[in-house]
Amino acid sequence: MKKLILILTAAVMAVSCSDNLEDLNQNIKDPTNVSGESLFASAQKQLADQFVTPNVNLNNLRLWTQQLQETTYTDESNYDQITRAIPDNHWRELYRDVLKDLNEADRIISATDNDLTNALKPNKLAIVEVMTVFAYSNLVETYGDVPYSEALDIENLLPAYDDAATIYKDLLTRLDAAIGSMNTSVGSFSDTEDMMYSGNVANWKKFANSLKLRMGIMLADVNPALSQATVESAYTSGVFTSNADNGSYMYRPAAPNNNPMNDNLVLSGRNDYVAAETIIDLMNGLEDPRRAVYFTTVDGEYVGGGIGEISAYAEHSHVADRLVDPAEPGELLSYTEVRFLLAEAAARGYAVGGDAATHYEAAITASFEYWGAEGLADYLASPAVDYDSAIANSTSSPAWKEVIGTQAYLGLYNRTFASYNSVRRLDYPILKQPAGATSGFPTRYLYPVAEQTLNEANWSAASSAIGGDAAETRLFWDKFYTFDF
Repeated sequence: MKKLILILTAAVMAVSCSDNLEDLNQNIKDPTNVSGESLFASAQKQLADQFVTPNVNLNNLRLWTQQLQETTYTDESNYDQITRAIPDNHWRELYRDVLKDLNEADRIISATDNDLTNALKPNKLAIVEVMTVFAYSNLVETYGDVPYSEALDIENLLPAYDDAATIYKDLLTRLDAAIGSMNTSVGSFSDTEDMMYSGNVANWKKFANSLKLRMGIMLADVNPALSQATVESAYTSGVFTSNADNGSYMYRPAAPNNNPMNDNLVLSGRNDYVAAETIIDLMNGLEDPRRAVYFTTVDGEYVGGGIGEISAYAEHSHVADRLVDPAEPGELLSYTEVRFLLAEAAARGYAVGGDAATHYEAAITASFEYWGAEGLADYLASPAVDYDSAIANSTSSPAWKEVIGTQAYLGLYNRTFASYNSVRRLDYPILKQPAGATSGFPTRYLYPVAEQTLNEANWSAASSAIGGDAAETRLFWDKFYTFDF
């Protein structure tokens, strides 16, 4: 009898345990749902990393704008976009790791109902939208026509491409709506969720207006009326007014949250880059005091590597220590950039609270102050830098493009896409043809090879619409080109 009871008890326990087998499969250490705030934080870091990194597989714009030069492997200095699949990698980073996370953050924050945080929701959603506009504007400025209306839908693996100019206009509309919805008397993200402004909505509003200013200027040569209206509206609403406003991602002293320059130029143990002769020659000619905070010296001299040529590390200048500090902030938008944009706007006749010379001097001043460089007064007074003298001595037409473009190039040192946009829009300074260039100066990224193979029909239509999927194809906003290669 006892034996029968034991058998029955074991059977009951077995049935009982089998009913709870699903519980044994649960991972109680990891959350089953990701918060919208954490997705925003992830997207923000991915975006900053992609813009800041010098990793040769991800971002070669310091090489293309000839601020840095490769020491041994010179493919990227010679405009090779294919070997390391650079266009594919940038496309993937922005669509998958930035825009998709922002899209999900928007969805989850919108759906979350919490009495403690509901008041913060409109500002959070507005900031997510601003970052979304920032990312999409970069894709348009970099590739041309891109997936937009059909993007981010995991059920649609073959999205159509939208017209770049149409996307850009829609982004401006979205940006205006986001700016209009911001309530500066209420908070948003916490300081651990927002590594740029710690949730300060007033700062985010300035960032949004400064982005709007930049986008407006990008349209200046192709849609002057919209450009002027956009720029003047952004200025009136309130753009950056000091370096304290800079849109900078705050990196940390230790990996994995350190600045990617530190990761790639120090922790990697590699000596892949030196200063490029284009920027060094220009700064040497101007006796620019910022050389001391931008670069190191070789026997007391600033020496740049030949463009597209192998350049021995020990024989050339390198980036200065500050640039590889692990906690150096990564700038997405800066006061220096804003003042150069305002100088350009004033030169074009826009009403932006001052003339071109005033904004130009303020931009150079902002750059010196940001880097802690000395010798500003003498530099501004030198005939090659003084706005009126430089305008009088310029042979370009209009002269202000060369004058503002040259100083913007120097002021936007280490700014990757910002510097690339400036060089393409103003076509100054005149860059050098690399020794083994695989194309003319790349005025755009090629479309990803993956798009050509997996989304061929839509890729083909987009390529035809922009004038061909070539490195030299100028995008809709890029009307002029003055290089001789």
